[in-house]
This record gives sequence, structure tokens and C-alpha cells, in this order.
Amino acid sequence: MRRPLVLAVLIVAAAGLWALPPLLFSPPARAQAAGPEPDVARVRVEKAARRLTLLDADGRPLHVFTALQLGPHPVGPKHFEGDGRTPEGHYTIDRGNPRSAYHLSLHISYPDASDRAYAAAAGRAPGGEIFLHGQPNAFGPVRAPGDWTEGCIALTNSEIEEIWQRVGDGTPIDIEP
Repeated sequence: MRRPLVLAVLIVAAAGLWALPPLLFSPPARAQAAGPEPDVARVRVEKAARRLTLLDADGRPLHVFTALQLGPHPVGPKHFEGDGRTPEGHYTIDRGNPRSAYHLSLHISYPDASDRAYAAAAGRAPGGEIFLHGQPNAFGPVRAPGDWTEGCIALTNSEIEEIWQRVGDGTPIDIEP
């Protein structure tokens, strides 16, 4: 009788410790549309090159990040929920989530009206909840292997922290093939 109780206590304690790091994590300050002017005017993602570039108002590169992780089917634009693809097109970073299941996340405004119309014409849902984000919180700072997102763009935790600090809400993001 005592053994199942000890096992149950250990399982509950392990589950609590697993959830603890995100609760203790204090995210870095975030660029805000209403606050100080962020230095990043635009974000460009080149899927095939696995490259994300932060650009200034004149289109000059400020910082380049490489080795992006995408969905399991990275070639081609996202059309439908569950297709494992990352959108392609012109969108906006519209909000940040410091408490996501991943180390920080910045929401991309997919789907837009044309994405919804395309999916509707096929009788399908376009999907959504596409983010720039770090690694899964359960992994800590360790990088997950391969392409593993459901269409999001994953970076290392230190990379998303820098982007989080420099990219405000309302920043355009261009996602290219």
C-alpha cells in the first residue's frame, strides 16, 4: 500500500518540477509598438536558406540567424491545418506570448484573407497559431533535432530572446520560399 503512494508523490513532484522553469522564467524586456521605437523595421525569412534576417528601415540587415527549424514538410506554402508547412507571404508580428509551451513566442498573422479563401475553396481549414519561437520548454536550452514544428519557425532560445527584445508588435514579416 505504501509503494503506490510513494510512486504517486514522485510522479506529482516530477510533474511540478517539469512545469517550474517556465513559471520561474522572467522574459527579457519586449519591444512594444507603443514604447520605445524598436530598431527592427522588418523581418525576412528565407525558408530554403534556413535564414531569418532582421532589417532596419532602409532594408539593411541588422542581424542574421541561420539554421531555422520548420515543419516536417518545409517546401511549399502552408495551405491547410496539419499540413506541416510554414506559410509563405507577407504577414505581421502581432503579439508576443512569454508563457507559451516554447521559449518565448511571437505570433505571425497567418492566415490572412487570401489564405482563408484558398482553404475554404478546398473545403478545409487554413490552420493558424503560427509563431516564431524558441525550443520546447520541456527541453530546456537543448535544441530539438530536425524539423519538428507544425508550421512555426523555431530558433534557439538565445536567438528568440534577441528577436523578442528587438521586434515589436506590428512589425512586418516576409516569409519567402
